[in-house]
Amino acid sequence: MDEFKGMAKSLTSPATLHFVIMPDDANDLAILPRVIYCEAAGTLMVRDETGVVLGYSMATGDRLDFRGTRVMATGTSGTYYGWS
Repeated sequence: MDEFKGMAKSLTSPATLHFVIMPDDANDLAILPRVIYCEAAGTLMVRDETGVVLGYSMATGDRLDFRGTRVMATGTSGTYYGWS
């Protein structure tokens, strides 16, 4: 039984969906994550809604609370999951 079913989902509520992020230079993420979780350390090249790309050094277990629109293949290393 889900005691919270029917309640409004917010940015501060726990994620209910998780997915592997496949870096791609040409396509936006199908689902905008609330959080990007680092499963295997590396550099995350993430693009925002205005097209600005910045790199983040990520250690295993780090999380980036950022709703990036695209994770670039060029320059990205490591393994990342999206939480939404």
